[in-house]
Amino acid sequence: MSARREDVLDVLKSLEDPARGGSLVEAGVVKALTAEGGAVRFVLEVAPDRAEAYAEVRDEAERRVRALPGVDTVSVVMTAHSTPKAPPDLKPQRAAPSGPQKVPGVERIVAIASGKGGVGKSTVAANLACALAAEGRRVGLLDADVYGPSQPRMLGVSGRPASPDGKTILPLRNHGVTMMSIGLMTNEDQAVVWRGPMLMGALQQMLMQVQWGALDVLIVDLPPGTGDVQMTLAQKAEVTGAIIVSTPQDVALLDARKGIDMFRQLKTPILGMIENMSTHICSSCGHEEHVFGHGGVAAEAEKIGVPLLAEVPLHLDIRVAADGGAPIVVSKPDSAQAAAFRQVARSLVADGQA
Repeated sequence: MSARREDVLDVLKSLEDPARGGSLVEAGVVKALTAEGGAVRFVLEVAPDRAEAYAEVRDEAERRVRALPGVDTVSVVMTAHSTPKAPPDLKPQRAAPSGPQKVPGVERIVAIASGKGGVGKSTVAANLACALAAEGRRVGLLDADVYGPSQPRMLGVSGRPASPDGKTILPLRNHGVTMMSIGLMTNEDQAVVWRGPMLMGALQQMLMQVQWGALDVLIVDLPPGTGDVQMTLAQKAEVTGAIIVSTPQDVALLDARKGIDMFRQLKTPILGMIENMSTHICSSCGHEEHVFGHGGVAAEAEKIGVPLLAEVPLHLDIRVAADGGAPIVVSKPDSAQAAAFRQVARSLVADGQA
């Protein structure tokens, strides 16, 4: 038996809106409601200054919906996308800041991005975060790849983050890196089936409601492509810059160029590019082979006037280390494979970007 959308709506109609009176549904705060199989998801869109008042009704809504027949999981995201318009007879007020805001306690934000999936962006993000921590920086890592969160596995982190007051979220920590991921909120094999508003709400919560503490730099592992998450990050948070990861072949570079153009449209600086899987050296005979070609990322970086930060080899140890929960810069910090990531970290620190 599957959950019925109508049953979920009936439950939400029985809950009173704490700000306007009447039901949550009548007040128009329920958005993006889906009931697919046993998974129910919806957004409560409230004014920013009313978030605390809605915390209790959000928890009650989740409890009641979870008790419905056929419901296995419930995901409720509370966002603050809309603000009430002033009545037409009032004089215009000075608008509150609506542009990018600084994340409390975070000095810099560096986004790790790629035009397409499968180029090793998350591996680069995990190793770079650990390399920066090894350089003495206070580092956070936000896994914003909502559909394919991999940082809990790569950093060897498990367990559900705590929320002592129902509002702030306590991140987890390993290898000197403070980490938050949607993957910590779901089962490892559970798909996240969300539309745009839920994605944007979840990202804002992980940025602004996580107790990051004092960080020199927050590394954000973005999903591939040029979608809602990238736009929300650039529009809601002050981003120091983005690093573009690509493999050397033309197909990957085609998509990388789109990612570069997106950040330029969003007025986000490109700090540099990293060529991943640049070369492979046979462990038996020592022969060097450029499996995906070579030099394409360097040429692209020169073309757009940004530095080539590193050429990372295609090596079994990098993959094994990531799958084992201790990135190569942690498990083999003095290896040739770790050297590229450590050099990028030192360059960012020297340039004041991390």
